[in-house]
Amino acid sequence: MTRVERAGLALLRRIDPETAHALALRALRFGLAPAPGPVTSPRLRTRLAGMTLPNPVGLAAGFDKNAEALTPLSRAGFGFLEAGAVTPRPQHGNPRPRLFRLPEDRGVINRFGFNNQGMEAAAARLSRRPRDAVIGLNLGANKDSADRAEDFARVLAHCGPHIDFATVNVSSPNTENLRDLQGAEALAALLRGVMEARDWLPVPIPVFLKIAPDLSDADLSEIADVAREARISGIIATNTTLDRDGLISPAQVQSGGLSGRPLFEKSTRVLARLSLLTDGTMPLIGVGGVASAEDAYAKIRAGATAVQLYSALVYDGISLAGEIALGLDTLLSRDGFADVAAAVGTGRADWL
Repeated sequence: MTRVERAGLALLRRIDPETAHALALRALRFGLAPAPGPVTSPRLRTRLAGMTLPNPVGLAAGFDKNAEALTPLSRAGFGFLEAGAVTPRPQHGNPRPRLFRLPEDRGVINRFGFNNQGMEAAAARLSRRPRDAVIGLNLGANKDSADRAEDFARVLAHCGPHIDFATVNVSSPNTENLRDLQGAEALAALLRGVMEARDWLPVPIPVFLKIAPDLSDADLSEIADVAREARISGIIATNTTLDRDGLISPAQVQSGGLSGRPLFEKSTRVLARLSLLTDGTMPLIGVGGVASAEDAYAKIRAGATAVQLYSALVYDGISLAGEIALGLDTLLSRDGFADVAAAVGTGRADWL
């Protein structure tokens, strides 16, 4: 992290978190953030559901909800980006305040509720996206929708021609009853509609499913079966948690989804369990508490083909992405792995 970035982070942490986030996006758009360009090597280059990534370190959904800073983010060292979540119609989300830092725990709680400018605005920006980057979109449903399952397909049909992959997000805890769509019957019906919309795109793209960490082994087994039957491209594990065990920050009393360091162990155990259930037949993306090269490496060895991060940027800045990628290259080399694929799942037993 540069001295300028450290000073900027210190300033942002003194103001309201959501305002700070908006200012960070503005700084990115004005070029006031590190831009090392692609961070890659033969060891880091990764194949994910048919896509070639310069490195396996991605930006999770939620940071750039409205696809406003894709060009600067594509130069910040990430191997791939995920914008969104985006819903068919614009919506304000839940009342503010709805974003809380937990510095003592290196965590974040949010209860945004899919606030975004809608698929029309997102599609317009995605149509002007940098073409040399791998960019996906997190699909969401409007809170007051009469048919939430249909909403996911609508966003994909509208934005699909401009993206490289899409993620079905039924795991946010901040839209009432949304997680009910993770049940086997509801999820199968939802994914059928999404995959039909995907098949009608000019170029069909990979579709991932993002799941919650607060699921039983039986739930995970059902989801793995439904995912295989639906022919989706992979699973993202995981979204935020409702669990508050072990927290010390006063902000732990806030409702919403918890992300960051406290989520690392829980999300990695879910990831390893899914790796076992799918037996390497489906790519997995590990999310939750990634804040270092060692964290990314642990997720990969637990079964992830790639990883994503977001909350750690609040504490360590945007340059963290490139630092993790470079550190991951060193760790792979140290342990004799020729590439990321060779390391996937080699430490899974440690998390089961």
